[in-house]
Amino acid sequence: MEESVDVFKRMAGEKAVDYIEDGMLVGLGSGSTVYWMLKKLGELVEQGLNVNGISSSSLTESWAREFKIPLTDFSDVQLLDLAIDGADEIDPSFHLIKGGGGSLVREKVVNAHSKKLIIVADQSKRVDVLGKFPLPVEVLQFGWQMTANKIVELGAKPVLREENGSVYVSDNGNYILDCAFESIPDPENLHNKLKQLIGVIETGLFFDMVDMVIMGGPEGTVVINKQIYKDLKTSK
Repeated sequence: MEESVDVFKRMAGEKAVDYIEDGMLVGLGSGSTVYWMLKKLGELVEQGLNVNGISSSSLTESWAREFKIPLTDFSDVQLLDLAIDGADEIDPSFHLIKGGGGSLVREKVVNAHSKKLIIVADQSKRVDVLGKFPLPVEVLQFGWQMTANKIVELGAKPVLREENGSVYVSDNGNYILDCAFESIPDPENLHNKLKQLIGVIETGLFFDMVDMVIMGGPEGTVVINKQIYKDLKTSK
């Protein structure tokens, strides 16, 4: 099954490249599905496609350089033509949970400054209600315990993220709390409550940003615009 999921991710990632046009400024998201998009984009760049990208993480930047995709930054760019990113969960209203890879803040900055956002994912990321995947919340290192206590009061069980036996530190120098809420029926409301807490930098809830989702699955690659997606019955 794991091998099949990798195939589905590759299908979705490669399909997204069809929407990149010559001369575009492109936001380069994060995650294993985006890796396949970058690899395919690199092939087209080698063939002469003219694009410039802004990466949303140090890992994405290293992949882009590996595939020889030209990079720029926001000192030279005001608005991106397109951003392509992954997601940990997608609900029927195109609300997302992101940040499983630890890049939620930079991803949100890149996506918010793009004319269009395409999400690429395998079909397992589609859910009826967000929340089964623990919500990443980026917080200041200083006093993180107090921030975690306040998040508990909102009904979550926050866990300080670790990697290779050490506390995980984001590209921005912050900690990440993975918060189990079980169910998040109103992502915007929860996001606003979390952002009001002192010490919270950003949440992994993304809403009112996505224009299209490209999903890979056993029946092939499906491209879904927002309105069409609302009419689909999602599988648990």
